[in-house]
Amino acid sequence: MDDQQKRPTALAMDLLIREILFSFFRLNATGERLFAGIGQTPGKVSLMRSLMEQGPQSVAQIARARPVARQAVQRMADELAEQGLIEFVENPTHRRAKLAQLTPKGKKMMDETMAAELKWAGRLTRNFGEREVEIARDVIRRLTEILADQNFARRLSDQLTVRRKSTESIQ
Repeated sequence: MDDQQKRPTALAMDLLIREILFSFFRLNATGERLFAGIGQTPGKVSLMRSLMEQGPQSVAQIARARPVARQAVQRMADELAEQGLIEFVENPTHRRAKLAQLTPKGKKMMDETMAAELKWAGRLTRNFGEREVEIARDVIRRLTEILADQNFARRLSDQLTVRRKSTESIQ
């Protein structure tokens, strides 16, 4: 942010976060419909996209990147493996934690899925200017980086704990 820009208010940031959440819910519902034809959920497609874009990973690595419970990712990965879309291979850096990777069948399905997703995204482009999309992507990426910072999360948690304790002492 340059010095000439005025910082947003806390309310403006809160409203932005709410809009992102509402968009996430709508995107997830759209994903449910889009991926139902291939018998998958947005979560499973997202897991497979991670493997496609970043290569083989352990279930724990996938879970940490989201961040979600490892057990939930393990369930999805096991179901995808049963369908022959991913497979577990030896991990050269860890004896017990195998790496998940796409199978040829999974790669083919993801290629088809990504093509359908790009077609859908192409229809959305009619509603926005190129610069609007670039700015929105930049803001969301920066917000994600800030929220991923463990120190930021710890400071926020500490502030909320202090406020709760001071409220309890007043009562």
